Amino acid sequence: MSELALAAKAVGKSFEQGNTRIRVLDQVDLQVAPGERVGIVGRSGSGKSTLLHLLAGLDDPDQGMVSVGGQPLTGMPVGRRAHLRNAHMGFVYQFHHLLPEFSACENVQMPLRLGGVQPSQAAGEARALLERVGLGERLDHRPAQLSGGERQRVAVARALVGDPLVVLADEPTGNLDSDNAEQVLSLMCELSDERGVAFVIVTHDDGMLTRMHRSLRLEDGHLR
Repeated sequence: MSELALAAKAVGKSFEQGNTRIRVLDQVDLQVAPGERVGIVGRSGSGKSTLLHLLAGLDDPDQGMVSVGGQPLTGMPVGRRAHLRNAHMGFVYQFHHLLPEFSACENVQMPLRLGGVQPSQAAGEARALLERVGLGERLDHRPAQLSGGERQRVAVARALVGDPLVVLADEPTGNLDSDNAEQVLSLMCELSDERGVAFVIVTHDDGMLTRMHRSLRLEDGHLR
């Protein structure tokens, strides 16, 4: 494994809009060390979500390369890319994206089960992580039975199960009130420190950047 958790080198991306080609990302470079928390801000439409999609390997850049743990995601066959993403990356979104028919514990187990971990081991790891995020009494509750803050804590636990190298978070507190947002942010920072997991967090909240090791602004297609 590389000493970098995540890297993007000279990444570019454009989209067609009518007869016009719009350059969204231009020669973007990013290096994220293990355990480092990097915040990315930028106005609406600046390309933050596009950048996260490329970093996650959900789309390929027009130019450049993205790698996780030194292994290139860009150009990798879809099946291998999905395996690498499940093994080494976690995700937290503005909306929790929990599966409504499954309990909190079953939702957190999902990445492990997809990776071939035995059910008993997956359940044990999920329970331990849910207890760590303060939801030991909510293991069997379905998402509809949980508050917004609790659902987002389940989402954080799901992102961290299996000890990924890096977690990508897209406005992870954007759907929460200020108290719950602070609790979820504090939890992510604590778990990042405890487990040595890197975080790349896209946010519109400049206040969140005070909890990052480094902050960048996406502007005119460049990270500054």
